[in-house]
Amino acid sequence: MPPRDYPLEPVPGKPGARGYQAFLKCFAKGVMTRVTGDIIALSPPLIISKEQIDELVGTLASALAEARRD
Repeated sequence: MPPRDYPLEPVPGKPGARGYQAFLKCFAKGVMTRVTGDIIALSPPLIISKEQIDELVGTLASALAEARRD
């Protein structure tokens, strides 16, 4: 798993491109996110297990790590 404190910088001159890139990577991994510019929002169900939260956060971390390499 990637370190917790890794910044993900915006793409210079392309506002929202990095957020959309992260959205696509999450979607490909089965996690639906919302993006507004480079801000990622999550809307998990009100009834969710700890295992599902762990999976959600792990998938998001993995997608962000991939987006950072691109």
